[in-house]
This record gives sequence, structure tokens and C-alpha cells, in this order.
Amino acid sequence: MTNVLILGASGQIARWAIRMMADDKAMHLTLFASDPGKLAGMTPAGARLVQGDVLDSVKLNAAVAGMDIVYANLTGEDLDIQAKAVVAAMKAAGVRRLVFVLSSGIYDEVPGKFGTWNREMIGEDLKPFRRAGDAIEASGLDYTILRPAWLMDDDVVDYETTERGEPFKGTVVSRKSVADLIVRLIRSPRLHLRGNIGVNKPGSEADKPYFM
Repeated sequence: MTNVLILGASGQIARWAIRMMADDKAMHLTLFASDPGKLAGMTPAGARLVQGDVLDSVKLNAAVAGMDIVYANLTGEDLDIQAKAVVAAMKAAGVRRLVFVLSSGIYDEVPGKFGTWNREMIGEDLKPFRRAGDAIEASGLDYTILRPAWLMDDDVVDYETTERGEPFKGTVVSRKSVADLIVRLIRSPRLHLRGNIGVNKPGSEADKPYFM
């Protein structure tokens, strides 16, 4: 049995991942969310639902204890502070495996006209994401950072990946695709170990996302 803690479990990517693992008898899910109401009707049988904020150290430490893997689906202007709280809780509990979703563009790795557009649109907003990434990479944990392109709601799994230091590809990716990769990482914990991975839909290169 693999004990999996999902932080930010009511987020859209997380909800896809929960659906994908719902019937997996080898997984025991703990769903940590600030607004558990968003998970009404979709909490798998046997899963544990915890209402809380990752900056509440008492609740976070209790949730992390006994886990095999932590998947963080968080956001916000204080994402770097949240990431440091997650790292501290995992170290205190002796939990090593972390999957953390950030964003493309945090290393200025998006090339061409799309990169210019991306910086103009969200460059300032990405600063706490970059600081979060730096904190995770310096943590000593067995992390995988995911940097998805602009997100779509399409019910499709179609993606490719790039490594840190490589130019980012594409402009978009479906949330379901990112969830598929997350579930693969949970089921195969050594996959992309200490990796920092860009995720995009193949062939989606353009000057900006098609829906913008």
C-alpha cells in the first residue's frame, strides 16, 4: 500500500489525478484541501479528507506523517512560503518523495515570440514559483518539479517533456495530461527522480496559446 498525500486536492489537475487513482487498491489517498466542498461526490472510497491550509503547521505535519509520497498542487503569491512549509514538514516526518507542480517560464526557458509574450503576461507572477523551485531543489528531498505549459480543460492525454536547461516546447497542455504524468510518478517513484520537467502538448508551438 502506497500512502499518498495530495496537497491542494481540490485543484483541477489534482481532481483529474484523484479520478485516475480512485480504483487503485494499491493506493491510499489523503486529500488535503482548504475547501473540501469542491471534492463533494468525488472522494474515493477509503480516502481520507482533511480540511486545512499548508501554512497551518499542526495540520500539515499531521497529514504528512506516515506518507510515502507527497504531491503538491498549490498556487498563490506566497507559493515559495508554502513550498518551504511542505519541505519542512516532510523533513520533520522523514518523508522524502515529493512531486510539485510549478509553471513553465520560471527559468526564462520559453523561447521565441511565445517566450516574449509569456514574460509580458505573467513574468512578475512567476517570481514566487521560481523561488519555490529553488527551495525544492535545495531541499535534499527526492523531488520532481513539473512545469506545465498554459493549461487546457480538454479531456485528452497528449504530452511530451523537456528537461531543465532545454528550451521549452509548445504553448499548451491539458490538465488531464499533467495529471497522467503525476500518477505515473506516484506509481513509479524513481521516474524523473530529482527531475525538473517541462510538460507540453506536442505540435502546439505558436506565438501564444490558441485560446488567448
